[in-house]
Amino acid sequence: MKALIDPRFSVQYVDSWSGTPLKPVYATYPDSARVCQVADAEFEVAQPLFWVDCADNVIADEFYYDTQQNSIFPVVNAPKP
Repeated sequence: MKALIDPRFSVQYVDSWSGTPLKPVYATYPDSARVCQVADAEFEVAQPLFWVDCADNVIADEFYYDTQQNSIFPVVNAPKP
């Protein structure tokens, strides 16, 4: 599988919940880039987009690419209390 990475966008996650009614508090993964598409094969894309190999379970916008580690990780959100 191939993941299409967009380095122009950092990825946020729900860090905690606050207020009444509860609202999510977001934080940004450092050195993150958006996984915007997953495909069986690469196709031509414009820069700065680029392709990386990924596992079969990777889903666009539910995973992010760490630009320092050159790896894909899941987006982990704090559970709603």
